[in-house]
Amino acid sequence: MSFDVLEKLETKIQAAVDAIDLLQMEVEELKELNGKLGEENQQLKQNHSQLDQENQQLKQQHEAWQDRLRVLLGKIDQVEESA
Repeated sequence: MSFDVLEKLETKIQAAVDAIDLLQMEVEELKELNGKLGEENQQLKQNHSQLDQENQQLKQQHEAWQDRLRVLLGKIDQVEESA
């Protein structure tokens, strides 16, 4: 083989090695990003769960207030009827 062919082959091999190194760094960055996004997703799920619980509590409180209001309105109606 001629010296030129070996130099071209070496250049191509070096370019391939450099490309592989860059891709490996990109893979590592993407793995880190994926981990961060996974943690963020988990936190958002926890927040969603907490908000669901709070929403349920507020709905129950709302229903309790509606029941109290109905009772009071019923009492007012009874007072008006007896008057």
